[in-house]
Amino acid sequence: MLNSLKVKDYMLGDALAFTPDTKILEATHALVKHQLSGAPVVDTNNRVVGFLSEKDCLKAALNASYYEEFGGLVKEVMTTSAITIDAESSLTKAAEAFVAGGHRAYPVVDDGRLVGQLSRRDVLKALEKLW
Repeated sequence: MLNSLKVKDYMLGDALAFTPDTKILEATHALVKHQLSGAPVVDTNNRVVGFLSEKDCLKAALNASYYEEFGGLVKEVMTTSAITIDAESSLTKAAEAFVAGGHRAYPVVDDGRLVGQLSRRDVLKALEKLW
């Protein structure tokens, strides 16, 4: 039953995304404002080149506390090995990825380009509808 549900039908379609040159302070503010645990980092062709998590922002803030300056760019702290999920994938595959890995959200791609973001909560909402 979960196998018949597609990621594209449950993802956040208007996903927040950053460029590598976004200021880290601006990105941190956006994550807090949108209540997200992280967001994809994309290039000029909207291809995912990384992921900026709350943890990455905390590292930057902690480092800033030592040097008394909170600044820098997303590319300096982002995770460059971003794992993505295809929009056509089943929610079963997505749930398996969430259980196997420690990620709270994955960028969703179609033909290599960012089209949304899927969180653990999105998968749980889909399950709730099934039950």
